[in-house]
Amino acid sequence: MPRITNLTIQLSLIVTPPAARARDEFTIEQRVARLDEAQRQLRMLTLSWAARREPDEGFVDFEARQIEAIRQVGRASTELALALAETKHRLEMPARFEDGGTVYRLTRSEPRSLNTWFGTVRYRRSYARPAGGGAGWFPLDAELGLLSDRFSPSLLATGARLASRVSYAEAREILGWFVPQAPSTEVLEQTVLGLGHHTAAWFESVPPPGDDGEVLVVLIDGKCVPTVRQEELEKRCGPRKDRPKAPSPRHRGRASRKVRGRRPRPKRGDKKKNGKLVTMVVTYTLRRAGELLLGPLNRRVYASFGPKRHAFEFAVAEAARRGFEAGTSKTVQLLTDGDPDLHRYVDEYFPPTSFPNRVVTVDVMHVLEKLWDAGTARYDEGSAALAEWVHTQEDRLYADDADVVVTELRAWLAHTPQTGPGNKGKRKRLSTAIRYLANRLDKLAYGSCRERDLEVGTGQVEGAIKHVIGKRCDHGGMRWKRERAQAVIQLRCIDVNQQWDAFATWTLQRLQACAQQERRQVRLQTQSPAKLPSRPMAA
Repeated sequence: MPRITNLTIQLSLIVTPPAARARDEFTIEQRVARLDEAQRQLRMLTLSWAARREPDEGFVDFEARQIEAIRQVGRASTELALALAETKHRLEMPARFEDGGTVYRLTRSEPRSLNTWFGTVRYRRSYARPAGGGAGWFPLDAELGLLSDRFSPSLLATGARLASRVSYAEAREILGWFVPQAPSTEVLEQTVLGLGHHTAAWFESVPPPGDDGEVLVVLIDGKCVPTVRQEELEKRCGPRKDRPKAPSPRHRGRASRKVRGRRPRPKRGDKKKNGKLVTMVVTYTLRRAGELLLGPLNRRVYASFGPKRHAFEFAVAEAARRGFEAGTSKTVQLLTDGDPDLHRYVDEYFPPTSFPNRVVTVDVMHVLEKLWDAGTARYDEGSAALAEWVHTQEDRLYADDADVVVTELRAWLAHTPQTGPGNKGKRKRLSTAIRYLANRLDKLAYGSCRERDLEVGTGQVEGAIKHVIGKRCDHGGMRWKRERAQAVIQLRCIDVNQQWDAFATWTLQRLQACAQQERRQVRLQTQSPAKLPSRPMAA
């Protein structure tokens, strides 16, 4: 056994109670010996494999045995560290102490199992109970940042990060490849919901990026996520019906249909998806280098089920954090897909009086799609003539001649009879395109944008929508509650922003401070999701 330092000897003077020893608890010396034995086994495994391995024993077998040996070292060292921390804590803290006007009394140490990256470890920690009665707390856990969850905080945070990318079942399976006891799907979901209670505060308090550019670009768009209907939710939460056990997995559907009966055939226009809108905001800056604007720099994404107004509250707060507050002379460009609601909020939150150099642009691809549709009023769809006409209109748009395009479409509409085969559809397509372009003429200055090397499309936000929302929340058979999907989406935004480690550390520090200040046990996991945003964000 290695030489024990004076500090270790001093810490081991507290004798472990006999009742604890009956539960396979160990003294400090015994834990040191266990760690030394685990390290010796690891060294012996390495030396024996290199010197006396069997002919059929390859590196894969050695690596598997080495991983388990390393886990044993990790468990032994973790248990020793926690035992030393508890013993030192009992030496420094009196049996009775006063804190905040309340007198606490340290009771005997309570054992606890904690699942870590190396497996399950056992340790003891003292319980501080109020002298007047009531719930107490574990000072050691609060000091070390250990929550009342059965898993270590870093393991839970990693599981939640995986669950923001893949389904809960897949996250559990992947995590099980690397840890002996992976959290269950219920634990992962409750961890995601627990972290979701801190995302709003994180987005409001996250520090601005350094070394930003001179031009701010704000792109806003949305996507519908499939949500559960009320009647379907009642079936989920209601009492389970007795179902006969199917003889094999391939017969389960047949047995279920026999219990529930026939489903009604969907009517025309029924939407099974029941989509609810998620609004996404993408912000980044561009840096001037001669005639070019280089970027994107410090790209950040944000998405929420909150109203569209909430997205603009975030956008204007993010702009202020990055040095583009109201009254700035810097250029702020805002791009949308042409949604009238978004344009109304642009004028409300980024008014020209406060942002004199603002540039509002409609995505050029949405405009071209309207022109392709309107062109079929005169040319056959898919024809070369139609393509040539659209390309001509595109050149006009990039020459800032959108009014010329509208004039030509109005001439087409005037020469299209109101009656006759197919004329009703032609007039409708022309009218739709004319109305769309005419109401947005001041936002179609693509030539000026190109001269200034600004953006003309919303590809950045559309790609972010597919990656952040669609890739995780819009698969076949998925039906979300909005509050639960909100937690997943916002955690995914934090991960995409490359802020996960900072967010996880910040959240655990908040919980640790709460446990120390309020003198109570704190838990990260929760079954209740955070409420959806409904009021302005803090600037």
